[in-house]
Amino acid sequence: MSTTKPATETVAIGTLEEPRTGFLRGLLKAQAFQILLVLLVIIIIFSALAPDTFAQWSNFRLIIQNASILAVLGVGMTYIIITSGIDLSIGSVLVFSGVVSALTMRALGGEGWGVATVGILVSIASGVVWGLFNGFLIAKGKIPPLIVTLGSLGMGLGFAQIITGGVDIRQVPSVLTDSIGYGNIFGTIPMISVIALVVVIIGGIVLHFTRFGLHTFAVGSSEIAARRVGVKVDRHLIAVYTLSGGLAGLAGILSLSQFSTTAIAGQSQTNLNVIAAVVIGGTSLFGGVGTIFGTVVGLFIPAVLQNGFVITGVQPFWQQVAVGAVLITAVYVDQVRRSSAMRGNSQGLWRKFVSGGRRG
Repeated sequence: MSTTKPATETVAIGTLEEPRTGFLRGLLKAQAFQILLVLLVIIIIFSALAPDTFAQWSNFRLIIQNASILAVLGVGMTYIIITSGIDLSIGSVLVFSGVVSALTMRALGGEGWGVATVGILVSIASGVVWGLFNGFLIAKGKIPPLIVTLGSLGMGLGFAQIITGGVDIRQVPSVLTDSIGYGNIFGTIPMISVIALVVVIIGGIVLHFTRFGLHTFAVGSSEIAARRVGVKVDRHLIAVYTLSGGLAGLAGILSLSQFSTTAIAGQSQTNLNVIAAVVIGGTSLFGGVGTIFGTVVGLFIPAVLQNGFVITGVQPFWQQVAVGAVLITAVYVDQVRRSSAMRGNSQGLWRKFVSGGRRG
């Protein structure tokens, strides 16, 4: 009787022997690197069209600053999508956390770091609570992530509007605005971007060099196989959604610091923008594949397009068209690669496209 183990058990935890490829060839085939090349081409084009305005450090600084909050959210979303999940609630959690934090700081009064620190902790804690709520319903209640987080999207935004009466809170301690929102390090580097960079680096290290990250990939590759090798899948899913919620809470205080208001109506597209960036950066919607680096690159494509269109006089609405096209292309590339890998087929993407998916 054959004793061969099912292939899914080894694939899920990355122990299956795979053919080795050269470093350069592997780098060129990585979707994150290909997206980086696309980003560089976009930057070069806009720099040639508007060298005196676009190709300036002050403009690049603005782009980086505008993408910082989305980068914080993108780290949590990368973990979730790698587990084959989704989180539509991050924008609402950001708003809710900012509202609760602003109300707390207003009730405490004062302008010092003591009040600001309480506000920061309250914002992060609010996000953690929403993350726990989502994770528990998904892991223990077995409710699909799409439904749970869609419900949380409405609940979080609804509670924020109920608490405030639909009116933005504008009383924010100046210490937050001056130090985090508009503060700089070394004269020109935005503090908010430094905070985002720290989150990105820590998120990348945890994802790619720790057991927690390994389990994240395992759950996304095959939940059944992950359970068989001892991964506590339910507990891990709760932890991942809690992480995303906590980062949304952190993004809430960063938004409050940058805009000096809760901006209740200003985050309606945040969740979709972050999901698009994560997928464009190479994280597979099918789970088991993704990098924090790719997410960061994916975030800058829409940011650079919007900025470049405004500077060159093109309607910024074209940014949505361009990002949508890139998103569809990224998902198609991911599907082709998965299909080819599952069949052991190495045919190129162009050949795959023109052959209509037939082997040959």
